[in-house]
Amino acid sequence: MALISVVLSGYALWRDETLNWVFAVPRLPAPDPGEAPLFETLFDYRPKKGVAHSPAIVKHGETLSTLWFEGSSEAQPDIEIRRAVLETGPEGGRAGDPETFLTSGALGRAFVPGQLVVTLGNTIQNDAIESSLYATVVSVGGWAMASIAEVLMDRAKPVRVRKLDLSPFLNRSFLVRSPMVAYADGSHALPAYFEMGTTYGALVRLDAEGRVRDQRRMTGTGVKPIQPMIVVLDETRALAFLRDFDDSGRLYLSRTEDGGRHWTRAEATDIPHPNAPVAALSLSGGRILMARNGSGNDADRLELAVSADEGESWQVIHRIDSEAGEARYPMLRRLADGRILLAYSHHSKQGVRVVMFNEAWVAAR
Repeated sequence: MALISVVLSGYALWRDETLNWVFAVPRLPAPDPGEAPLFETLFDYRPKKGVAHSPAIVKHGETLSTLWFEGSSEAQPDIEIRRAVLETGPEGGRAGDPETFLTSGALGRAFVPGQLVVTLGNTIQNDAIESSLYATVVSVGGWAMASIAEVLMDRAKPVRVRKLDLSPFLNRSFLVRSPMVAYADGSHALPAYFEMGTTYGALVRLDAEGRVRDQRRMTGTGVKPIQPMIVVLDETRALAFLRDFDDSGRLYLSRTEDGGRHWTRAEATDIPHPNAPVAALSLSGGRILMARNGSGNDADRLELAVSADEGESWQVIHRIDSEAGEARYPMLRRLADGRILLAYSHHSKQGVRVVMFNEAWVAAR
Protein backbone atom coordinates (compact mmCIF):
# COMPACT_ATOMS: atom_id res chain seq x y z
CA MET A 1 0.00 0.00 0.00
CA ALA A 2 2.89 2.38 0.79
CA LEU A 3 4.36 1.81 -2.67
CA ILE A 4 0.98 2.50 -4.33
CA SER A 5 0.66 5.71 -2.31
CA VAL A 6 4.13 6.88 -3.39
CA VAL A 7 3.40 6.10 -7.04
CA LEU A 8 0.06 7.93 -6.96
CA SER A 9 1.64 10.93 -5.21
CA GLY A 10 4.40 11.06 -7.81
CA TYR A 11 1.87 10.90 -10.63
CA ALA A 12 -0.14 13.74 -9.08
CA LEU A 13 2.97 15.92 -8.83
CA TRP A 14 3.95 15.16 -12.45
CA ARG A 15 0.45 15.88 -13.68
CA ASP A 16 0.34 19.23 -11.89
CA GLU A 17 3.83 20.38 -12.91
CA THR A 18 3.39 19.66 -16.62
CA LEU A 19 0.17 21.66 -16.93
CA ASN A 20 0.17 25.32 -17.90
CA TRP A 21 -1.91 27.25 -15.36
CA VAL A 22 -2.05 30.61 -17.16
CA PHE A 23 -5.47 31.68 -18.38
CA ALA A 24 -6.03 33.01 -21.89
CA VAL A 25 -7.42 36.50 -21.32
CA PRO A 26 -10.35 37.23 -23.68
CA ARG A 27 -9.51 39.77 -26.39
CA LEU A 28 -12.62 41.88 -26.65
CA PRO A 29 -13.35 44.06 -29.67
CA ALA A 30 -13.52 47.75 -28.77
CA PRO A 31 -17.07 49.08 -29.02
CA ASP A 32 -17.75 51.32 -32.00
CA PRO A 33 -18.61 54.76 -30.52
CA GLY A 34 -20.99 55.40 -33.41
CA GLU A 35 -22.84 52.09 -33.13
CA ALA A 36 -26.57 52.31 -32.43
CA PRO A 37 -28.00 50.35 -29.50
CA LEU A 38 -29.39 46.96 -30.53
CA PHE A 39 -31.72 44.59 -28.69
CA GLU A 40 -33.85 42.10 -30.62
CA THR A 41 -35.43 38.69 -30.21
CA LEU A 42 -34.06 36.05 -32.60
CA PHE A 43 -35.96 32.98 -31.43
CA ASP A 44 -39.02 32.37 -29.29
CA TYR A 45 -40.26 28.79 -29.08
CA ARG A 46 -42.71 26.71 -27.07
CA PRO A 47 -43.50 23.06 -27.83
CA LYS A 48 -47.10 21.93 -27.95
CA LYS A 49 -46.50 19.95 -24.76
CA GLY A 50 -43.69 18.87 -22.46
CA VAL A 51 -40.43 20.62 -21.60
CA ALA A 52 -38.01 22.68 -23.67
CA HIS A 53 -35.19 23.65 -21.33
CA SER A 54 -31.53 24.47 -20.67
CA PRO A 55 -30.50 26.21 -23.92
CA ALA A 56 -26.88 26.51 -25.05
CA ILE A 57 -25.34 28.52 -27.88
CA VAL A 58 -22.87 26.65 -30.09
CA LYS A 59 -20.87 27.48 -33.20
CA HIS A 60 -19.54 24.75 -35.49
CA GLY A 61 -17.78 26.13 -38.54
CA GLU A 62 -19.98 28.92 -39.84
CA THR A 63 -23.16 27.49 -38.29
CA LEU A 64 -24.41 29.19 -35.13
CA SER A 65 -27.19 27.40 -33.27
CA THR A 66 -29.08 27.22 -30.03
CA LEU A 67 -29.48 23.72 -28.53
CA TRP A 68 -31.85 22.60 -25.79
CA PHE A 69 -33.36 19.38 -24.47
CA GLU A 70 -37.01 18.63 -25.16
CA GLY A 71 -39.49 15.86 -24.34
CA SER A 72 -42.41 14.93 -22.14
CA SER A 73 -40.52 15.69 -18.90
CA GLU A 74 -36.96 15.98 -17.61
CA ALA A 75 -34.91 12.75 -17.49
CA GLN A 76 -37.49 10.79 -19.51
CA PRO A 77 -36.58 8.35 -22.32
CA ASP A 78 -38.18 10.54 -25.00
CA ILE A 79 -35.88 13.52 -24.28
CA GLU A 80 -33.85 14.60 -27.31
CA ILE A 81 -31.52 17.49 -28.06
CA ARG A 82 -33.12 19.92 -30.50
CA ARG A 83 -31.65 22.92 -32.25
CA ALA A 84 -32.49 26.03 -34.25
CA VAL A 85 -29.90 27.57 -36.56
CA LEU A 86 -29.37 31.28 -35.89
CA GLU A 87 -28.56 33.89 -38.50
CA THR A 88 -26.96 37.08 -37.20
CA GLY A 89 -26.26 39.27 -40.23
CA PRO A 90 -25.52 43.00 -40.09
CA GLU A 91 -29.15 43.80 -40.90
CA GLY A 92 -30.45 41.79 -37.96
CA GLY A 93 -31.02 38.19 -36.99
CA ARG A 94 -33.50 35.37 -37.26
CA ALA A 95 -33.75 31.66 -36.51
CA GLY A 96 -34.59 28.58 -38.52
CA ASP A 97 -37.23 26.04 -37.59
CA PRO A 98 -36.56 23.74 -34.61
CA GLU A 99 -35.22 20.31 -35.56
CA THR A 100 -34.01 17.15 -33.86
CA PHE A 101 -30.23 17.21 -33.43
CA LEU A 102 -29.29 14.37 -31.05
CA THR A 103 -31.20 11.37 -29.72
CA SER A 104 -30.39 8.83 -27.02
CA GLY A 105 -30.37 6.05 -29.61
CA ALA A 106 -27.91 7.83 -31.90
CA LEU A 107 -25.55 8.56 -29.00
CA GLY A 108 -25.76 4.99 -27.74
CA ARG A 109 -24.82 3.61 -31.17
CA ALA A 110 -21.83 5.97 -31.40
CA PHE A 111 -20.52 5.23 -27.88
CA VAL A 112 -17.05 3.70 -27.54
CA PRO A 113 -17.41 1.20 -25.99
CA GLY A 114 -21.09 0.83 -26.85
CA GLN A 115 -23.67 1.39 -24.14
CA LEU A 116 -27.30 2.20 -23.56
CA VAL A 117 -28.27 5.88 -23.19
CA VAL A 118 -31.71 6.30 -21.61
CA THR A 119 -31.94 10.10 -21.49
CA LEU A 120 -30.07 13.34 -22.20
CA GLY A 121 -29.56 16.64 -20.42
CA ASN A 122 -27.46 19.81 -20.51
CA THR A 123 -25.31 20.06 -23.66
CA ILE A 124 -22.59 22.62 -24.45
CA GLN A 125 -19.95 23.28 -27.09
CA ASN A 126 -16.52 21.66 -26.81
CA ASP A 127 -14.30 24.63 -27.61
CA ALA A 128 -11.18 22.47 -27.79
CA ILE A 129 -12.21 20.24 -30.70
CA GLU A 130 -14.00 21.36 -33.86
CA SER A 131 -17.52 19.94 -34.34
CA SER A 132 -17.63 18.50 -30.84
CA LEU A 133 -19.98 18.79 -27.87
CA TYR A 134 -20.15 17.80 -24.23
CA ALA A 135 -23.49 16.23 -23.31
CA THR A 136 -24.96 15.08 -20.02
CA VAL A 137 -26.04 11.46 -20.51
CA VAL A 138 -27.80 8.96 -18.27
CA SER A 139 -27.59 5.19 -18.64
CA VAL A 140 -29.33 4.24 -15.39
CA GLY A 141 -31.26 6.21 -12.78
CA GLY A 142 -31.66 10.00 -12.86
CA TRP A 143 -29.40 13.07 -12.88
CA ALA A 144 -27.44 11.88 -9.84
CA MET A 145 -26.24 8.93 -11.98
CA ALA A 146 -25.37 11.04 -15.04
CA SER A 147 -22.03 11.22 -16.85
CA ILE A 148 -20.38 13.74 -19.15
CA ALA A 149 -19.85 12.49 -22.69
CA GLU A 150 -17.63 13.99 -25.39
CA VAL A 151 -19.60 13.87 -28.65
CA LEU A 152 -17.73 14.17 -31.95
CA MET A 153 -20.07 15.28 -34.75
CA ASP A 154 -19.82 14.92 -38.52
CA ARG A 155 -22.47 16.37 -40.83
CA ALA A 156 -24.79 16.95 -37.86
CA LYS A 157 -24.54 13.31 -36.70
CA PRO A 158 -22.65 11.80 -33.74
CA VAL A 159 -19.81 9.60 -34.99
CA ARG A 160 -17.90 8.94 -31.75
CA VAL A 161 -19.01 9.30 -28.14
CA ARG A 162 -16.99 8.57 -25.01
CA LYS A 163 -17.33 9.35 -21.33
CA LEU A 164 -14.92 11.60 -19.53
CA ASP A 165 -13.08 9.69 -16.80
CA LEU A 166 -14.04 11.81 -13.78
CA SER A 167 -15.33 9.67 -10.94
CA PRO A 168 -14.22 6.39 -9.34
CA PHE A 169 -17.87 5.66 -8.51
CA LEU A 170 -18.76 3.96 -11.80
CA ASN A 171 -17.84 7.26 -13.46
CA ARG A 172 -21.26 8.67 -12.52
CA SER A 173 -22.84 11.79 -11.04
CA PHE A 174 -20.90 14.41 -13.05
CA LEU A 175 -22.83 16.92 -15.14
CA VAL A 176 -22.02 19.91 -17.33
CA ARG A 177 -23.68 23.26 -17.90
CA SER A 178 -21.21 26.16 -18.25
CA PRO A 179 -18.92 27.21 -21.14
CA MET A 180 -15.29 26.10 -21.20
CA VAL A 181 -12.27 28.08 -20.00
CA ALA A 182 -9.26 28.65 -22.28
CA TYR A 183 -5.60 28.61 -21.25
CA ALA A 184 -2.69 30.52 -22.77
CA ASP A 185 -1.07 27.36 -24.18
CA GLY A 186 -4.18 26.54 -26.23
CA SER A 187 -5.55 23.92 -23.84
CA HIS A 188 -8.98 24.12 -22.21
CA ALA A 189 -10.77 23.31 -18.98
CA LEU A 190 -14.36 22.23 -18.48
CA PRO A 191 -16.44 23.55 -15.58
CA ALA A 192 -18.44 20.61 -14.22
CA TYR A 193 -20.24 19.59 -11.05
CA PHE A 194 -20.74 16.49 -8.91
CA GLU A 195 -24.27 15.87 -7.56
CA MET A 196 -24.09 12.74 -5.39
CA GLY A 197 -23.29 12.99 -1.68
CA THR A 198 -20.59 15.64 -1.25
CA THR A 199 -21.82 18.03 -3.92
CA TYR A 200 -19.24 20.38 -5.44
CA GLY A 201 -18.19 22.31 -8.50
CA ALA A 202 -15.07 21.34 -10.44
CA LEU A 203 -12.66 22.62 -13.05
CA VAL A 204 -11.54 19.74 -15.27
CA ARG A 205 -8.27 20.20 -17.18
CA LEU A 206 -8.07 18.40 -20.53
CA ASP A 207 -5.24 17.60 -22.96
CA ALA A 208 -5.30 18.10 -26.73
CA GLU A 209 -7.06 14.75 -27.22
CA GLY A 210 -9.74 15.58 -24.66
CA ARG A 211 -8.39 13.25 -21.96
CA VAL A 212 -8.76 14.35 -18.34
CA ARG A 213 -5.45 15.56 -16.90
CA ASP A 214 -6.54 17.18 -13.65
CA GLN A 215 -9.58 18.11 -11.59
CA ARG A 216 -9.85 20.95 -9.06
CA ARG A 217 -12.81 21.29 -6.70
CA MET A 218 -14.91 24.26 -5.57
CA THR A 219 -16.43 23.37 -2.22
CA GLY A 220 -18.12 25.19 0.64
CA THR A 221 -19.21 24.78 4.25
CA GLY A 222 -22.88 23.99 4.76
CA VAL A 223 -23.58 24.59 1.08
CA LYS A 224 -23.84 22.51 -2.09
CA PRO A 225 -22.12 24.62 -4.78
CA ILE A 226 -22.78 23.45 -8.35
CA GLN A 227 -22.78 24.70 -11.95
CA PRO A 228 -19.72 27.00 -11.74
CA MET A 229 -19.87 29.91 -14.20
CA ILE A 230 -16.26 31.06 -14.55
CA VAL A 231 -15.18 34.57 -15.59
CA VAL A 232 -11.46 35.10 -16.22
CA LEU A 233 -10.10 38.42 -14.88
CA ASP A 234 -6.47 38.13 -15.96
CA GLU A 235 -3.76 35.50 -16.51
CA THR A 236 -4.04 34.09 -12.99
CA ARG A 237 -7.31 35.30 -11.48
CA ALA A 238 -10.87 34.18 -12.12
CA LEU A 239 -14.27 34.17 -10.43
CA ALA A 240 -16.62 31.19 -10.24
CA PHE A 241 -20.27 32.01 -9.59
CA LEU A 242 -22.04 28.98 -8.14
CA ARG A 243 -25.62 27.87 -7.64
CA ASP A 244 -26.48 26.56 -4.18
CA PHE A 245 -28.22 23.20 -4.56
CA ASP A 246 -29.36 23.55 -0.92
CA ASP A 247 -31.77 26.48 -1.59
CA SER A 248 -30.05 29.03 0.66
CA GLY A 249 -31.47 31.87 -1.44
CA ARG A 250 -28.00 33.27 -2.28
CA LEU A 251 -25.53 33.13 -5.12
CA TYR A 252 -22.12 31.80 -4.09
CA LEU A 253 -18.64 32.84 -5.22
CA SER A 254 -15.26 31.08 -5.32
CA ARG A 255 -12.00 32.69 -6.48
CA THR A 256 -8.67 31.55 -7.84
CA GLU A 257 -5.42 33.52 -7.97
CA ASP A 258 -3.20 30.83 -9.48
CA GLY A 259 -4.85 29.99 -12.77
CA GLY A 260 -7.38 27.52 -11.34
CA ARG A 261 -5.00 25.33 -9.32
CA HIS A 262 -6.70 26.28 -6.09
CA TRP A 263 -10.12 27.78 -5.37
CA THR A 264 -11.30 29.52 -2.23
CA ARG A 265 -14.17 27.99 -0.33
CA ALA A 266 -17.44 29.15 -1.85
CA GLU A 267 -18.91 32.02 0.13
CA ALA A 268 -22.36 33.56 -0.05
CA THR A 269 -22.58 36.85 -1.93
CA ASP A 270 -25.03 39.68 -1.30
CA ILE A 271 -26.93 38.62 -4.44
CA PRO A 272 -30.31 37.00 -3.67
CA HIS A 273 -30.73 34.01 -5.97
CA PRO A 274 -32.90 30.88 -6.16
CA ASN A 275 -31.63 27.35 -6.68
CA ALA A 276 -30.73 28.08 -10.32
CA PRO A 277 -27.62 28.84 -12.41
CA VAL A 278 -26.39 32.19 -13.71
CA ALA A 279 -24.53 33.14 -16.89
CA ALA A 280 -21.69 35.67 -17.06
CA LEU A 281 -19.02 36.97 -19.43
CA SER A 282 -16.48 39.78 -19.74
CA LEU A 283 -17.33 43.15 -21.25
CA SER A 284 -14.89 45.77 -22.52
CA GLY A 285 -13.24 47.97 -19.91
CA GLY A 286 -12.87 45.15 -17.38
CA ARG A 287 -16.59 44.93 -16.63
CA ILE A 288 -18.62 41.75 -16.11
CA LEU A 289 -22.11 41.09 -17.47
CA MET A 290 -24.33 38.64 -15.61
CA ALA A 291 -27.73 37.14 -16.44
CA ARG A 292 -29.41 36.07 -13.22
CA ASN A 293 -32.69 35.68 -11.40
CA GLY A 294 -33.63 38.68 -9.27
CA SER A 295 -35.03 36.93 -6.22
CA GLY A 296 -33.84 34.55 -3.56
CA ASN A 297 -36.86 32.28 -3.63
CA ASP A 298 -38.24 32.13 -7.17
CA ALA A 299 -37.15 32.32 -10.78
CA ASP A 300 -39.99 34.37 -12.22
CA ARG A 301 -37.74 37.25 -13.19
CA LEU A 302 -34.55 37.26 -15.25
CA GLU A 303 -32.33 40.33 -15.17
CA LEU A 304 -29.07 41.60 -16.61
CA ALA A 305 -26.54 43.21 -14.27
CA VAL A 306 -23.10 44.76 -14.77
CA SER A 307 -20.14 44.93 -12.37
CA ALA A 308 -17.27 47.38 -12.84
CA ASP A 309 -15.30 46.18 -9.78
CA GLU A 310 -14.72 42.48 -10.40
CA GLY A 311 -17.98 41.34 -8.89
CA GLU A 312 -17.90 43.37 -5.68
CA SER A 313 -21.01 45.37 -6.63
CA TRP A 314 -23.61 45.18 -9.38
CA GLN A 315 -25.97 47.48 -11.23
CA VAL A 316 -29.12 45.98 -12.71
CA ILE A 317 -29.48 47.36 -16.24
CA HIS A 318 -32.47 45.42 -17.59
CA ARG A 319 -35.28 43.17 -16.41
CA ILE A 320 -36.57 40.65 -18.90
CA ASP A 321 -40.30 40.07 -18.90
CA SER A 322 -40.96 36.44 -18.07
CA GLU A 323 -44.74 36.67 -18.41
CA ALA A 324 -46.22 33.72 -16.54
CA GLY A 325 -43.86 31.18 -15.03
CA GLU A 326 -40.12 30.96 -14.68
CA ALA A 327 -37.37 32.53 -16.77
CA ARG A 328 -34.16 30.70 -15.90
CA TYR A 329 -31.06 28.79 -17.05
CA PRO A 330 -29.49 31.67 -19.00
CA MET A 331 -26.55 31.24 -21.37
CA LEU A 332 -24.46 34.10 -22.77
CA ARG A 333 -22.14 34.07 -25.79
CA ARG A 334 -20.21 36.86 -27.47
CA LEU A 335 -19.99 36.88 -31.25
CA ALA A 336 -16.82 37.80 -33.13
CA ASP A 337 -18.19 41.27 -33.94
CA GLY A 338 -18.89 42.01 -30.27
CA ARG A 339 -22.64 41.41 -30.26
CA ILE A 340 -23.94 39.24 -27.43
CA LEU A 341 -26.49 36.41 -27.47
CA LEU A 342 -28.59 35.51 -24.44
CA ALA A 343 -30.56 32.25 -24.43
CA TYR A 344 -32.83 31.18 -21.59
CA SER A 345 -35.75 28.94 -20.63
CA HIS A 346 -39.16 30.42 -19.93
CA HIS A 347 -42.69 29.38 -18.95
CA SER A 348 -41.51 26.94 -16.28
CA LYS A 349 -39.04 25.13 -18.56
CA GLN A 350 -41.58 24.91 -21.37
CA GLY A 351 -39.98 27.28 -23.86
CA VAL A 352 -36.70 28.70 -25.16
CA ARG A 353 -35.94 32.29 -26.13
CA VAL A 354 -32.81 33.85 -27.68
CA VAL A 355 -32.16 37.60 -27.78
CA MET A 356 -29.25 39.56 -29.26
CA PHE A 357 -27.86 42.91 -28.08
CA ASN A 358 -24.66 44.94 -28.27
CA GLU A 359 -22.46 46.90 -25.86
CA ALA A 360 -23.96 50.16 -27.11
CA TRP A 361 -27.30 48.94 -25.74
CA VAL A 362 -25.62 47.96 -22.43
CA ALA A 363 -23.99 51.41 -22.18
CA ALA A 364 -27.31 53.14 -22.82
CA ARG A 365 -29.07 51.41 -19.90
